[in-house]
Amino acid sequence: MHVTSIRTPRVEAGDSLFALLDSCVPPLAERDVVVITSKIVSLAENRIVPKDSITKYDLIRREADLFLEVEKNPHDFYLTVKDGILVLCAGIDESNVKDVYVLYPEDVQKTAASIWTFLREKHGIQELGILITDTRVTMLRRGVTGFALGWCGFEPLYSYIGQADLYGRPLCVTQINIPDALATAAVFTMGEGNEQTPLALIREAPKMSFVDHPPTPEEVKSVHISMQEDVYGPLLRTAAWTC
Repeated sequence: MHVTSIRTPRVEAGDSLFALLDSCVPPLAERDVVVITSKIVSLAENRIVPKDSITKYDLIRREADLFLEVEKNPHDFYLTVKDGILVLCAGIDESNVKDVYVLYPEDVQKTAASIWTFLREKHGIQELGILITDTRVTMLRRGVTGFALGWCGFEPLYSYIGQADLYGRPLCVTQINIPDALATAAVFTMGEGNEQTPLALIREAPKMSFVDHPPTPEEVKSVHISMQEDVYGPLLRTAAWTC
C-alpha cells in the first residue's frame, strides 16, 4: 500500500472544496482512495463559529449528543459522543484557523458521496474510495490517530468470521474496520501541524471491495456499535453522561 500526501493552497472559510479537488488531486486510477481531512470540508461549508460569540464550553455542550462533565480540566478537553462516535469536544477544533471554532461537517456522508461522484466523473473511473478523516485519542494511549468520519465507494468491513486461524481454530468476531485503518495511515502522512497537506492518495490498499453506490444507512450503521455491545461498555455505561 502506498500513501502520498497532497499539498494544497491554504483553505479559508467559504472556499470551494470541489475547485480545490479539481486543481490539486492528481490523475486517478481504478481502485484509488482519496482522503480529505474533515476540517477543509467544514471550512468550505462555513461550519465555523467566532470565538467571541460563545464560550468553548457552551459550544461543546450545544454540539455534543452526550457530554461528560469533569471537575479539573486545564486543557478544556471534554469527553463527548457526537454522531455515535466517542470523541473529544464534539469534534470542535481550533487549530490552524484564526479566531474561530470549526465544527464537524453538516452531513459528512452526503459530502463523501458528492466527492465520490465528482471525482469518478472527472477522472473517468469506476472503482474509487473516498475518506473524510479526523483525529482522536485512544484509551490509555498518548497521542492522536486518524479515523474516518465519512466514507464512500467500498465495503467498510473486512470479515474474518468463520475463517480459520494459524492453528485451524475458527475466528468468531474479528473484523477489520477499513475506513479507520486507512484513515490512520493517511492522517499520519498528512500531519497535524503546518504541513498544509489536507489531502492524501492511497494506492494498492489490500482487502478492498469497491462498490458502485454510496453507502446505505444500514451500511453506515454497520461500522458503529452501541454502548451495550461495546467491549468498553462497562466503562461507558457507568459514566455520568448528560445530553
